[in-house]
Amino acid sequence: MNILGISAFYHDSAACLVQDGKIVAAAQEERFTRKKHDAGFPRHAAAYCLRAGNLGPGDLDAVSFYEKPLTHFVRLMRTYFSLGPKAIRSFLRAAPVWLREKLWIPMQIERELDALGYRMPPKLYFTEHHESHAASAFYPSPYASAAVLTLDAVGEWATTTLSLGHGNTLALAKELRFPHSLGLLYSAFTYFCGFKVNSGEYKLMGLAPYGEPKYVSQILENLLDLRSDRDFGPPREKHDGTMRDFRRGNDLLG
Repeated sequence: MNILGISAFYHDSAACLVQDGKIVAAAQEERFTRKKHDAGFPRHAAAYCLRAGNLGPGDLDAVSFYEKPLTHFVRLMRTYFSLGPKAIRSFLRAAPVWLREKLWIPMQIERELDALGYRMPPKLYFTEHHESHAASAFYPSPYASAAVLTLDAVGEWATTTLSLGHGNTLALAKELRFPHSLGLLYSAFTYFCGFKVNSGEYKLMGLAPYGEPKYVSQILENLLDLRSDRDFGPPREKHDGTMRDFRRGNDLLG
C-alpha cells in the first residue's frame, strides 16, 4: 500500500510517502524551491518522495490531504458574514486564493501527478486538520495507546483537540472551537512583538525563557478567562460586550 500525504496552500507545503505503514520519505517544498514557507503545491517534494519509494506510474494507491477544504471554506464564509463590512478587506484577500486553488484540490492533485508521470489513484482522502496533527504525532510514536493533545490557531473549526489513540485508530474525545484559540492568541502576541504571523512564533517561544511573567495578571484580566472546566474565552466581568459578541459569533458560526 503506497499512500502519498500532501499539505499545501497555507504555509510550509510538504509531501510524505507511507509504504505499508512505514514512512519512506518526507520533505518540505521550500527545501527545493528555496522559497521560505513555500505554500504552493509541493510538486518537487512529492516527486522526491515518489522517487524515493521507487514507485511506477500506477503504483500509487491513495492520496491524503491534510484538511477538509470545503468545511474550512464554510467556516470562513460564516465568519465573514457574521462580521459584516469590517471583514471586507480580509475577504477580498482570501477569496481569490480559494476560488483559484483551494476549492479545486482533487483536480489540482490529478493534474500535478499527471505532470510527474503518475496516475491519479482510486482513493483520495481528506482528513480533519487536527486529526492530521494528532496522527503525525501518535502513529510514528512507540506507544500502543496514548492521549493526544493538539493546539494551533484553527483548522476547519477546531482550535484544540484531545484524542485517544489505540493501535491504528484515533478517536476524538473533546475539542474547543473557533473563535476560542490559544494559538490565535499566541499569533497575536507574535504580531504585537513585530514578528510575522505563521513564521515568527518560534522566535517568541525561543525568547520566552529569558523573560519574566510580568503581564500574567493583565492577560487574565483583559484577554483570557481560564475557567474551572479548563475551557477558556474572553474575560466575563470587564468585557460583557465582548462576551456577548463571542456568544453571538458562536451562534452564527454553528
